[in-house]
Amino acid sequence: MKFLEKTYNFIETRNFFLIYKLDKSIFIKKLYLMEKITPYVLHPWHGVAIGKNAPNEVTAFIEMLPTDTVKYEVDKTSGYIRLDRPQKFSNHCPSLYGFIPQTYCGEKVAEYCMQKSLRSGLVGDGDPLDICVISSSHISHGNIILPVIPIGGIRMIDKKEADDKIIAVLKGDTIFGHMTDIHHCPGELIDKLKHYFLTYKVMPDEENRPVEVLAIYNVEEARNVIRRSMQDYKDKFSLQELEK
Repeated sequence: MKFLEKTYNFIETRNFFLIYKLDKSIFIKKLYLMEKITPYVLHPWHGVAIGKNAPNEVTAFIEMLPTDTVKYEVDKTSGYIRLDRPQKFSNHCPSLYGFIPQTYCGEKVAEYCMQKSLRSGLVGDGDPLDICVISSSHISHGNIILPVIPIGGIRMIDKKEADDKIIAVLKGDTIFGHMTDIHHCPGELIDKLKHYFLTYKVMPDEENRPVEVLAIYNVEEARNVIRRSMQDYKDKFSLQELEK
């Protein structure tokens, strides 16, 4: 045991993690309690913090890149990235795409969508809040977290479900970092985002399109949507439910 304590002190001074053949369970427990190191990968939806300055600044978990030819999304059970489906056509999402951790599109998000659109009978889509991140930096793969600044959003309905898309910029981006509201964003980029979401599920000869884009909204509305999704998350995933 004394050797174990000496080993721990040696590791503690160098701030790195080793597992010895000596009583591993005690060793890991000590490191976890004393250094507050999480000895496993957290679920990106539930384990990653939204950010202490939300909704003004949030964490985005990126699932897809503009270069992806298939649709990736987080598996809700395991937290791993899974292949959802190939892209049906040649269009690609013109931005980084993912979701905001610890959010949920439920009753309050749907209520706000109905209030703003004067629609009725809508529900939340039951997923974390989607986010499109604009950046001038070349990011080569998904499954990463980014600090981003929301500047607006797209009010969208998909088969009677509120399916908002928050639009944000990468924090500190050298080209787009100055944008603080949706009117700062190039109109051509907004048009590309609208076109992508209107067409990415639709067959060319399909007459009844399931997706509607109702509005492009500003930063204040985006913050309201984020706040509501945060409350929906708390209502849906109480501490007791997460511990089951």
